[in-house]
Amino acid sequence: MPIGLIGSLLICTVFYLLVAAGAVGSVGAQPVFDAAGQGIDPGTSELFIACKDPAKAALLVCSEEPLAHVLRLLGWDKVARLIGLAAFLALPSVILMMIFGQTRVFFSMARDKLLPDVLTRIHTRFKTPHVVTMITGVVVISAAAFFPVGRLADLSNGGTLAAFFSVALGVMILRVTNPARKRSFRTPFVWVVGPAALIGCLVLFALLPWAAILVFFGWAAFGLVVYALYGYRRSALAPTSEPPSMTPKPKLS
Repeated sequence: MPIGLIGSLLICTVFYLLVAAGAVGSVGAQPVFDAAGQGIDPGTSELFIACKDPAKAALLVCSEEPLAHVLRLLGWDKVARLIGLAAFLALPSVILMMIFGQTRVFFSMARDKLLPDVLTRIHTRFKTPHVVTMITGVVVISAAAFFPVGRLADLSNGGTLAAFFSVALGVMILRVTNPARKRSFRTPFVWVVGPAALIGCLVLFALLPWAAILVFFGWAAFGLVVYALYGYRRSALAPTSEPPSMTPKPKLS
């Protein structure tokens, strides 16, 4: 499993870089600037208004389907239509994967008493956490309907980088504080990979827009307040909490 995960990440990263380099190299970066000469962030309402200008409508950054747009500019109309169809079919699966992944995080937090117990309810027929799935779906749909996709991407990137930073830091701390812990997989070259991951996350986080950084710290503060007032004393890992039940945990499909 670790080899499959790491290998797929490496392969996907290389292909993403090649596709991005090919698209930008074919037609140029083509940024859109505001009146002050500053580049406008992708996915914002300012960029949407700027792209209404007929002189900028053909720019790569203004296209709603950039890869297909590049192929059309290069004269490959039929291939462009196939690329657009593939993106249309693949995007829902990516969104569902991300939503289902988040629901499992909330489910695990609720099972550890960090969130209300209602989020641990399992559907009697489908054996899935239906309550947390519906709540997460409503939140995601509402955010997608009312917020620019570029801003949402920046906000999600901030949370993702924070999660990766915490995992890398936690792995290194456990290597020192609990070296005898039984591990099904040991990170190779942890004192190289770990610091590199920390530095990379910090650099990418610093490059995020200030609005995304401020929102991240605002939500982090809100989460700490919820944890201090609700989750700290209820947590199954708290020293004063009852020992966790030995009843087998339900399997999720």
